[in-house]
Amino acid sequence: MANQTGRNSSAQARLSQVSDHLTAPTGKKGKDYLLEKHPDDIVVTCALRTPITKGGKGGFKDTAAADLLHGAFKALLERSKIDPNLIEDIAVGAVLAPGGGATEFRAAALAAGFPVTASTKSLNRQCSSGLQACVDIANAIKTDMIEIGIGAGAESMSQQYGPQAVTEFSELLENHKEAANCKVPMGVLSEKMAKAKNIPRSEQDAFAASSFQKAIKAQKEGLFEQEIAPLTVKWTDPKTDEEKEITVSKDDGVREGITAESLGKIKPAFSKEGSIHAGNASQISDGAAAVLLMKRSTAERLGQNIVGKFVQASVVGVPPLLMGVGPAAAIPVVLEKTGLDKGDVDIYEINEAFASQCLYCINELGLDINKINPKGGAIAFGHPLGVTGARQVSTLLTELKRRGERIGVTSMCVGTGMGMAAVWIAE
Repeated sequence: MANQTGRNSSAQARLSQVSDHLTAPTGKKGKDYLLEKHPDDIVVTCALRTPITKGGKGGFKDTAAADLLHGAFKALLERSKIDPNLIEDIAVGAVLAPGGGATEFRAAALAAGFPVTASTKSLNRQCSSGLQACVDIANAIKTDMIEIGIGAGAESMSQQYGPQAVTEFSELLENHKEAANCKVPMGVLSEKMAKAKNIPRSEQDAFAASSFQKAIKAQKEGLFEQEIAPLTVKWTDPKTDEEKEITVSKDDGVREGITAESLGKIKPAFSKEGSIHAGNASQISDGAAAVLLMKRSTAERLGQNIVGKFVQASVVGVPPLLMGVGPAAAIPVVLEKTGLDKGDVDIYEINEAFASQCLYCINELGLDINKINPKGGAIAFGHPLGVTGARQVSTLLTELKRRGERIGVTSMCVGTGMGMAAVWIAE
């Protein structure tokens, strides 16, 4: 019990001293150093994603996660023109992986054209699985374990999401208070957090409406086209039961005409007097994403086009019942590690699991709201759980380049009480 108390105290101290972490240390860190180019930089030479579609009724409702991943892999090979024989390891983040993911995702890699010498693994760190996959590959390259690898994410919430995705806890776990808290539904947690942190529904709905409005504007202006790889799949028409072949080229969860007023009419989902509903929470979605990583010296030798670089990541634990505060705990840590001030960051891609938790993190860190998710977020176009962390890389790097800006942070809260964040530099 003493050890558990110590862990909780440490997590609470981290949350209560957020501002202390924003002071940039000296040494080979900080904005000027990070913007320099070094042979050992871990660079991104291609980052893309499939469209994200609505779970249960969107364009990918009948497509398995491994098939979505196969599409992302094929597109990555085509766009990067990398010799597939050079890929040594592939990490795939997935929360609802069929059969654990290891078998299906290895098969998807082979079917996409990677050789039998390219190893594959599936991993699950809840909503940060896609980011963890990229970080695992980056760290393997950094330590010279491998030279070239791919971090990816794949999720079919249409086919895998539901009661079967959650197992019953043993008596041992149920009898431990903090352990038992790990299985409290995230919607319930976010409802309690919104109330505890005094985040009114009006603010949540305004934030959510802004996400939709930014996303529809970006979609109309073609700002997602560079990062999206269209995918042709088989789709069964629910009205006629006819199987068709369709090409999905854009996110189908983005809706036009959403306002705070229209969202204000939706009934709460988790509590009669609550503030969280389907319109101000992330959408259940399907999709895949992939990121090609190697050292700068390797990319230059191979003639690969460098679009950005990975700098550093952080992952922290927070109390399970405060799951949503994860970015507020993780972002200061990665800023401290890299010597950046919060103002040095040009864009923050913070996953919109719920408007309530995203707003809390933005306010707690004192971030400029104009730097948050400039093309909208998961409220507008969806959150295929294991994909988001990898998807954010393509969204971030393409937007930084379009704006002529350089420094970005990706972050998300993580189920069971964690937060993860990473710093990326666009070129």
